[in-house]
Amino acid sequence: MNNNLIMKFLEEQQYDIRVSGNGRWIDQKCAFDAVCFVADCIMDYIQNGGQQPFQSPDIWRSEYAITNVQNIFCKPDPLRRSTLDEYNKFFRQPMKMLAAAGILREDGVVHNTIQFSIGNIDILQYIALRERNAFDFLCLYIEKTLKDSGLWDNFETFFDEQTEDSLQELKARFIDFCIRYTPMNKKKEPSRIFTKVLNQLACKYHKKGTERGHLSSSMITYNKIMYNQTNWRDDAAGKDKNVARGDYVPVAQTDDEYQYRVSRAIKYLHQFNDKYNEGQSEILDRFSVGEKATHMHHIFPKSRFRIIAEYLENLIALTSGQHLQKAHPNGNTSVIDKDYQYTCLIAKTESIRKNIMNNHGEPVIYDFDDFMYVLDVGLQTDYFEALPSCDFNAVLTGIEFNY
Repeated sequence: MNNNLIMKFLEEQQYDIRVSGNGRWIDQKCAFDAVCFVADCIMDYIQNGGQQPFQSPDIWRSEYAITNVQNIFCKPDPLRRSTLDEYNKFFRQPMKMLAAAGILREDGVVHNTIQFSIGNIDILQYIALRERNAFDFLCLYIEKTLKDSGLWDNFETFFDEQTEDSLQELKARFIDFCIRYTPMNKKKEPSRIFTKVLNQLACKYHKKGTERGHLSSSMITYNKIMYNQTNWRDDAAGKDKNVARGDYVPVAQTDDEYQYRVSRAIKYLHQFNDKYNEGQSEILDRFSVGEKATHMHHIFPKSRFRIIAEYLENLIALTSGQHLQKAHPNGNTSVIDKDYQYTCLIAKTESIRKNIMNNHGEPVIYDFDDFMYVLDVGLQTDYFEALPSCDFNAVLTGIEFNY
């Protein structure tokens, strides 16, 4: 799965709000990190035997959701009666947005509770895989909805002019549109949704957006549109986080967030490898004969390269023997065998090349630019970021040069 396939899917959908009257095509809780988390919880629920159709409480009452929503989003215990409304909103709003987009389906209402099922599991898994995927999807979906609904020209005008007057004019038109074509009948609700719509696009296009009802003083950055307001690695230096690709995805502020993202990446690679590679190791040698790849190994160790520990492109599926005898000699996980690290990088390059360039219907889970970022960080170079997209021969040359 990649943005081109997402766009193809979106082009096949009709999102004209003037026709659907759907005022919940997006909502306040639909920040990209919250959407990614909710999608991940749905995938975990389904992969662990959850039944369809399901309800919002089925998802947030799962052990996986309960543990992570408290650790990552600092939410209270979801099993307390007093938190019922808060959790329903936090999970239901992204689910209704995903249903409006066609990723989920709404299967009616039972006992005043919406029933959901999965409409497109490949895109749902893509969104669940990492926060940046969710951000990319949201921006494409928002833009498509605005175009289908005849609102896009108004947003383009604001992005061109970037003035307080153009912001207020755009906001007024958006609110009037919502009141006219959706069940919303007061200005407060569409005003809140307007911020969610505008600022995600402003972030994508490196433009000013809205803050506290007025034109923002600077470009909208990723940390400003997250549900979970974590710190970013360049905040202290005052760096513009829209510049470097490394700042495209938030780095977890807490150990809980960090461990969740790393564990999520490990889980998805393990599942992908089991399903599409028959559980085999990505490296074929004497340690892989007759053994399944049960270890997801960090090529560049997470203890030294925390910044890329959550990247699938830095993980490789190995057997226990490969991991604890070759990658980490004598099972010492604090030591890396440089020769085997080189072997891992060559094998991972081929795995990524096949997934992107020689795909046979399996989901595209890797990103070439992310792989270049992993290589530049891990090998402490700036060689790879300058390579043309999908030039895997140049990648191999660069790996050879650095070893």
